[in-house]
Amino acid sequence: MGWWQGNLETAVLDHAVPPPRDGDLLADDLGAHVSGAAADDDGEAALFAAAQAGDRQAAHRLGRLHAQRGDRSAARHWWEQAAAAGNVDSAYNLGVWHEKHGSLDESLSWYELAAGLGDMEAAMNLATLLLEQRGDADTARWWFERAAYDGSRPAARRLALLCEDSGEAQSARDWHRRAALDGDLCSAHDLGFLAYAAGEEEETLHWWEFGARGGHADAAYHLGLFLQAGRDPEGAEAFYRLAATSEHPAAASQLGTIALSRRDLRTARAWFERAAEAGRVGDQRMAGFVCVELNDSAAASHWFGRAAAGGDPESAFNFALLLIAEEGDLRGGQHWFRQAARRGHHRAALELGALLSITGYPEEGERWLATPPPATLDRVPEPELAARAELAVTAAGRRGGVTLDVHALVEILSTWDLVTRPLLDHSDVVGWLTERSGVHRSAVEHLGQVRATLLRPGNAPWPSPAETGLVLGTARELRARLTPAESVR
Repeated sequence: MGWWQGNLETAVLDHAVPPPRDGDLLADDLGAHVSGAAADDDGEAALFAAAQAGDRQAAHRLGRLHAQRGDRSAARHWWEQAAAAGNVDSAYNLGVWHEKHGSLDESLSWYELAAGLGDMEAAMNLATLLLEQRGDADTARWWFERAAYDGSRPAARRLALLCEDSGEAQSARDWHRRAALDGDLCSAHDLGFLAYAAGEEEETLHWWEFGARGGHADAAYHLGLFLQAGRDPEGAEAFYRLAATSEHPAAASQLGTIALSRRDLRTARAWFERAAEAGRVGDQRMAGFVCVELNDSAAASHWFGRAAAGGDPESAFNFALLLIAEEGDLRGGQHWFRQAARRGHHRAALELGALLSITGYPEEGERWLATPPPATLDRVPEPELAARAELAVTAAGRRGGVTLDVHALVEILSTWDLVTRPLLDHSDVVGWLTERSGVHRSAVEHLGQVRATLLRPGNAPWPSPAETGLVLGTARELRARLTPAESVR
């Protein structure tokens, strides 16, 4: 079966070369794949005679010969003759050519002819065009299914994604499984998330390990998070390292955190800086903190400055502190304190108010001191809770799902642990919290339900952004009433 890519001026492939995945029809330079020398005059004359006599394979080869020479008109003529006589390779090639140089209608027509003759690659291309160019999902799905049943791995994956988008969870898993077992590591990764969202831990472990062992960096990283959430730090680290070999920035960040917990500051700096160079603002901040610990104030200022410019209030606050302490730059410190305070940083507002009061702006200073932004939780989260929060955010956001804030989820989970720490008997934790805090029981119950969903997926849908905001407000109210001396920022 044939696969032709590129334009007629260069060359034509025959079906020995498989198509790229996911319907990328015209990605490669065709000329690099052409093999064999052009026919000599006698050979060409023989092909011409055979084609004139109705030999469809001769007509196909003659079309290839003219395409190799750059004679577009002649190549198209002979391919059309061969395709009309039932040559699937010529029909396929005409479909590709019209997709790039001709009309969509003609491309669809030739692809449909080739697909009807049993070419699964043509069926895949036909389905892709019908879906992406015509919006005909029903007909596209029919052709995807035909290609998938004929053994097309990309078609199986496209079907799985279509089923996900239409809410057909079991069909999506069936098609993903078919693609994954045929070697599609992206589908293995997707199967892991579908299993995770359903609370099926063994299936989650199986498919993410399947993908990770095959070289899928995201599968390795998410398996690391999954093991970390299950309190297996050694296993998590092994898969973070596997993901990091593929330059996965989030895995580098996790390895930086692990090194920092061991007080291996130089290793932590190397990992955080690797992640920071990928533009991850949180890792730029962490690189700044580690550089402070290493007494490298210039590097710390560099990383805090980059993160502050990226909108991170904690980095802006620390950048201001460094500018004042290391360079005596009160104006620069004032600027970055203000940037942090405007983004809701409690301590920055207090520092700004004090600085303004002593530099000749007492009225503005008093305003910041009188009404600073509310304090937020300033605690290093448990690794298991941070992992659960990140997995929930990624799972909920797949395929155009809800966008959740990982920091909000971490704060929700951490707050529950913090405020229930004095409780020995957890048989009625909601009643205990309600009685001690005065917060309405229904709000505490809602907080507990969202927490349970994050820690034990599959028992309820992921929370919406509005629900997350409501529950976060309850968590902060509980902290304010039950832990008034908490560290804030």
